[in-house]
Amino acid sequence: MPKLDTTFIRSQFPAFAEPSLQGWAFFENAGGSYTCQHVIQRLNDFYTKTKVQPYYPYPASQAAGAAMDEAYVRLAGYLNVGEDEVHIGPSTSQNTYVLAHAFRAMWAEGDEIIVSTQDHEANAGVWRRMADTGIVVKEWQLDPETGHLNLTDLDALLSDKTRMVAFPHASNVVAEVNPVAAIAAKAHAAGAIAVCDGVSYAPHGLPDVAALGVDVYLFSTYKTWGPHQGLMTVKRELLDRMVNQAHYFNATVIRKKITPAGPDHAQIGAVAGIAEYLDAVYAHHFNEEVDDAEKGRRLHDMFQAYEKGLLVNLLGWLGARDDLKIIGTADPELRAPTVSILPLHKSNVAVHQALTDHKIMAGIGHFYGVRPLSGMGVDLETGVIRLSFVHYTTSQEIDQLIEGLDHALA
Repeated sequence: MPKLDTTFIRSQFPAFAEPSLQGWAFFENAGGSYTCQHVIQRLNDFYTKTKVQPYYPYPASQAAGAAMDEAYVRLAGYLNVGEDEVHIGPSTSQNTYVLAHAFRAMWAEGDEIIVSTQDHEANAGVWRRMADTGIVVKEWQLDPETGHLNLTDLDALLSDKTRMVAFPHASNVVAEVNPVAAIAAKAHAAGAIAVCDGVSYAPHGLPDVAALGVDVYLFSTYKTWGPHQGLMTVKRELLDRMVNQAHYFNATVIRKKITPAGPDHAQIGAVAGIAEYLDAVYAHHFNEEVDDAEKGRRLHDMFQAYEKGLLVNLLGWLGARDDLKIIGTADPELRAPTVSILPLHKSNVAVHQALTDHKIMAGIGHFYGVRPLSGMGVDLETGVIRLSFVHYTTSQEIDQLIEGLDHALA
């Protein structure tokens, strides 16, 4: 595997050349990544040249429609799904609410769903609300000490009435990477749908969704170097069974059936810039011509290998201290590079302010991960300090973070 060229990578992100951001190390990527130049250029082009209703016969409108079509086609390629299985809506939270309405019409009172307590609220609260409509909601509880989801606990919850299992690929506060394919297989063996929240995993390399085997995979493109949209893949067979959520006359329009909100034409068109960025990264690091699905797999592995090296250093330093607690596993082989910590001798606010003074951009709070944090006994009023990075982060920035933490915790 080629070594990731961070100089090239960072040259693709205008933020790293922005004077106001010089000297700052960005560690709140789990809240939203920097945007690559390909997306920014596509947004600028759309607003400048094609800010019209798409799909009419005049040139500007045809170009607008073509830009949107390209986004679906290109992301489908990298995710290894069909072009008619990619759907883009305003946000992941909005997408799950629409899915819930569509699924509820397929189920009967007394049917059961399983929702993990490791989830972000976007893939938790919406499903739990179904209890008010006669659906039995079962909780797949995380381990209160480690945050781990035990597969044997899932076995005990599954029944012939189970209609859906909802779980994260990796929690946005616990960050342990779950065995998605194994969970999906268990759900399918029980005749249930597998819905996976990939928002906190996809920024570390787009997954091969077909290999995961889930029926629905969700993530946010503004966390994968793109515009503020929510992307979901839905198996076509499942989509065909779902009740239309769009205007009645759009019931047969695949891209509208479960995205009823008026689409943001420009941002959808700009999503193709994510694929264009990945094209550039692949061409810089690999010489062999392959299809987009294989490009995605190779880039996924390269990104993860690089990030894992940084994570080993950070977790090694954090684990050697007795004045903080790491939320979730400290094993870098088992988690994504989103690390939530609890200072033990100083307040979260004081430590976070000291990090800011050291030019560290980090997060503080519960990050809508209220259920996993509550399940692990974390005070939601103070929450945690979250440190998250992606493949454009450098070892020098990890050093800056460690130096800042050492000063902040002293």
